[in-house]
Amino acid sequence: MTTQRDQLNDLPALRDVIAKYDLQAKKSLGQNFLFDLNLTMRIARAAGDLSGCDIIEIGPGPGGLTRALLACGARHVHAIERDRRCIAALGDIKAVVPDCLSIIADDALKIDYARLGTNPRKIVANLPYNIATPLLLNWLKDLAGIESMTLMFQKEVAERIVAAPGNRTYGRLSVITQWLCHAHLDFIVSPKAFTPPPKVTSAIITLTPRNEPLVKVSRKAIETVTAAAFGQRRKMLRASLKSFDLDFAALGIDPTARAESLDVQSFCRMAQVIEKTRL
Repeated sequence: MTTQRDQLNDLPALRDVIAKYDLQAKKSLGQNFLFDLNLTMRIARAAGDLSGCDIIEIGPGPGGLTRALLACGARHVHAIERDRRCIAALGDIKAVVPDCLSIIADDALKIDYARLGTNPRKIVANLPYNIATPLLLNWLKDLAGIESMTLMFQKEVAERIVAAPGNRTYGRLSVITQWLCHAHLDFIVSPKAFTPPPKVTSAIITLTPRNEPLVKVSRKAIETVTAAAFGQRRKMLRASLKSFDLDFAALGIDPTARAESLDVQSFCRMAQVIEKTRL
């Protein structure tokens, strides 16, 4: 028996969709379209079991990943797209699965995600490069009901997010993200997979929110200590954090170490002291 979702296979090739709606990628919107449906299926599968989940997708473009998410059993996809040309193209998918796709014509940076869909929810997206990091930082402020986030970033940004202490890419974004989430790099995506090909390589990562933050401390305190430490990352901690008058010995931290050598728990311990004494 043929179902609505089976009819997704009958939709035209993405190159034909691009031609039909004159979807030339706009640099101003950070657009780079994925035509390879095998790749979009791989991204959808990296997000795990989608059945019973509402999926939030950012910047779906012509809908390659949208199709894959629906084909992989997503309960409902909420596709956020500000490009009116793409919204028309997405309408062809909605015509096939009207009850499983919502098209939201809005700016992804202005959406109240807590009101979008019903739990459990996952965010799965080929993020526009120009707003990828701000979006992530916004989501990290409120992870309630978010089961996971499977996201495409520029490779160098993805590496910063998942970096371990001692790695040259380890920094503020690493600490803040890993304080709240388990982070895993899934796979690398060649520029050749996109139209037009970007000048950078991309990567897919999956972030799974922790049941509780790694250490109980305020976000403001974490942001304060990481800004000071990584803002002068070549300096020893006793110099970069001098204004906080921390007792490094009591915290079990080497004052001659540099920020990139400290694990997330160490930053949290310093943040707890700053929260009590300075904030």
